[in-house]
Amino acid sequence: MENLLAQINNLKEEIDQFSSADKNPSEVFRIRFIGSNGSVKALMSEMRNVPPAEKKEMGKALNDLKLFAENKFNELKSESKTNQEKPEEKIDLTLPGEVLGVGSRHPISIIRNKIVSIFQRLGFAVAEGPEIEDDWHNFTALNLPENHPARDMQDTFYVSQDPAWMLRTHTSSVQVREMEKGNLPIRIICPGRVYRNETISARAHCFFHQVEGLYIAENVSFADLKQTLYFFVKEMFGEQMKVRFRPSYFPFTEPSAEMDISCLICGGSGCNVCKYTGWVEILGCGMVHPNVLENCGIDSNKYSGFAFGMGIERITMLKYQIKDLRIFSENDLRFLKQFESAV
Repeated sequence: MENLLAQINNLKEEIDQFSSADKNPSEVFRIRFIGSNGSVKALMSEMRNVPPAEKKEMGKALNDLKLFAENKFNELKSESKTNQEKPEEKIDLTLPGEVLGVGSRHPISIIRNKIVSIFQRLGFAVAEGPEIEDDWHNFTALNLPENHPARDMQDTFYVSQDPAWMLRTHTSSVQVREMEKGNLPIRIICPGRVYRNETISARAHCFFHQVEGLYIAENVSFADLKQTLYFFVKEMFGEQMKVRFRPSYFPFTEPSAEMDISCLICGGSGCNVCKYTGWVEILGCGMVHPNVLENCGIDSNKYSGFAFGMGIERITMLKYQIKDLRIFSENDLRFLKQFESAV
């Protein structure tokens, strides 16, 4: 009996590990194990040699073997049916590959690059600096000493207070760093991201992008500044664009001015975008204050210069007639895909 039980266990293990590379493995299994000449049938014929007292126990073991083999057969049969239902996958190697979508530059990058290109044609080089600045480069050197009321115009994100380190509020700090090098004359533009603690709305954000310009040499006048900015406006917005300058105040320039262009939406007739004035402000400018030159080690009696600064978002909104500043940083593909042809 022990020999027969061993044969049953060995056959169960063989059944459990059965595999076949044939297209119809269930039929191979049936013939080999449960057919009329199969291994299970041959083992069950040994029942006649079992003593009467052990027939009940041995009958149960052989019956379990038969059920085990039939379950395995049904599994193989089910798998064969599933495989036959699957259509054979055919790959046409002559077909072209999947087309990858073409991306686009962000509108801020498009306008930034265009601004840089315009001023480079006038001989301006590009200068960049750190976005985390100390108090001297961000404020004090620019004629904004501690407790100066104009600092309130630039609500600041401070990294530390003593000493004062902050996220820069303008790219004028890059101008200071370039002036401190003492390599005169200087003709640079400073594009970059700046930060101010402002309430986020359709017209303001806690971060935005600027391009500031600086030209320092001997005998630089306000007329040089005006002609430079006239050229920029004509190149950016077209020959038909009208320009005006209004007196203003900045601590780091004297005299100072705001520059407006005729409204692109209404053509100067007046609308809600230009507050019915027909004009839209695009930048601030002026002659570099002598105190700023002296703070940076430049002789203000020998050298003079002009500076200007503009928000790239403002120029982009005017150029593409976008009415909400927040959409620039929302990463909405429906918005960004509109600029694929502008790359």
